[in-house]
Amino acid sequence: MKFIIKYFSEITIKSKPVRRRFVGQLADNLRSVLRDLDPDVVVHKQWDKLLVETAQSDEAVLQNMLEAMRNTPGITYILDVREHPLCPMDQIVTHILPIYQKRLSGKTFAVRCKRTGTHDFRSIDVERQLGADLIESTDVGRVQLKNPEVTVELEINDQKLFVIESRHRGLGGFPIGSVDAVLSLISGGFDSPVASYLMMKRGMRTHFLFFNLGGRDHELGVKEVSLYLWHKYGSNQRVLFISVPFEEVIAELLTRVQDSQMGVILKRMMLRVGDRIADSLGIDALVTGECVAQVSSQTVRNLSVIDQVIERVVFRPLIASDKGDIINVATKIGTGEFAANMPEYCGVISVNPTTKARLDRVEAQENKFDMAILDRAIENAVHTRIDRLAEENLERIEVEVLSIPLAQSTIVDIRHPDEEERTPLKVNTPVIKIPFYELHSRSAELAPDKTYMLYCGKGVMSRLHASHLLESSGLDVKVYAP
Repeated sequence: MKFIIKYFSEITIKSKPVRRRFVGQLADNLRSVLRDLDPDVVVHKQWDKLLVETAQSDEAVLQNMLEAMRNTPGITYILDVREHPLCPMDQIVTHILPIYQKRLSGKTFAVRCKRTGTHDFRSIDVERQLGADLIESTDVGRVQLKNPEVTVELEINDQKLFVIESRHRGLGGFPIGSVDAVLSLISGGFDSPVASYLMMKRGMRTHFLFFNLGGRDHELGVKEVSLYLWHKYGSNQRVLFISVPFEEVIAELLTRVQDSQMGVILKRMMLRVGDRIADSLGIDALVTGECVAQVSSQTVRNLSVIDQVIERVVFRPLIASDKGDIINVATKIGTGEFAANMPEYCGVISVNPTTKARLDRVEAQENKFDMAILDRAIENAVHTRIDRLAEENLERIEVEVLSIPLAQSTIVDIRHPDEEERTPLKVNTPVIKIPFYELHSRSAELAPDKTYMLYCGKGVMSRLHASHLLESSGLDVKVYAP
């Protein structure tokens, strides 16, 4: 099986050295994500495309490979192709019919041929010849060059013929790792995951920074959405999830700072911490999900006062977005369910928050704050490679991982519905389906006298939740990892 990968259009207009670097990064990223599905996958670099070859024939595996490529930044299209040696023009139709004959029945059509190399014919010659041959050998309708019902696509590359069976839209953007890294302040609502996704799509290796305001359930929810973003769009790049304990900061704000200034000062404290952590990691930019006028702390004046606390650049990719548009993107990329099911947490709630902060007043209030608390928060921050988040939780409580279902147990399939639908779990043991982002709120549905085995495919999310359920609910929970 072969796939042709078409680069994002902005890659093709880069200078030759930059284009080679971007293409090389994309090839490396594809090898990394596809080898989880096919250890023997081969990715060939070419100037105008990548060619992905796999010996896999299992339809479920191929669909998962296609999905992985569709979610890898840097790609405009993935073409599912059949390769043949180049033959005389009047014989090309024999390679087209097995794929297109049924599709063409009674339909208007057009033929599109892209040709590279030196030949004694033009692309339009191939299109005319093949169009005439299809009319003669099938019950196809008429040729319609504009908006045809079926487009027959093929590419000729030197002495190879590629018949395009299907075309799939990619994410676009730049390959992750081709642009500098950023540190994204993520809280798990609708906004910050979408902001993180947009930076990843633009080619930036995105690390996640979470400020824990006092709840482990909320931290678990943010870990979930960060893991989801990394698994689906992160191209297996090595990034960190950093959790900063902010309970003491909140307590200090509530007791020392004037009510109306707390929201702005909290954001300034977060930027101070983010700035110091970014500096330690050699990262030049922070990312937030803030949007002008969405909440009181996000007026233009307030954002200006907040930003003056650091010199490091703060990216706000959603700054002029409507909330409805943000929710639509969250739904499209799969993070909307996380926001809808995120556990509530207590933070700083001002009764009468300022919308026109004055720097002198803010600084006067900050003078009452014990800055040693920020030092302690940074010292106690937990840095974890994102692919090892589950292992971090396992250090707290032992979780049994089994490759065979236990008798009388029930498997809980906690995968995202899209993944579960593509590759249904086939076992003889009873299975119930609860997506991991609903497991916290629906754990009461699980009977205390039964044994449950969580399953998530790769085993990361199942370990994370098994640890949490064992500690918080006392349920008999294990992990099923075949």
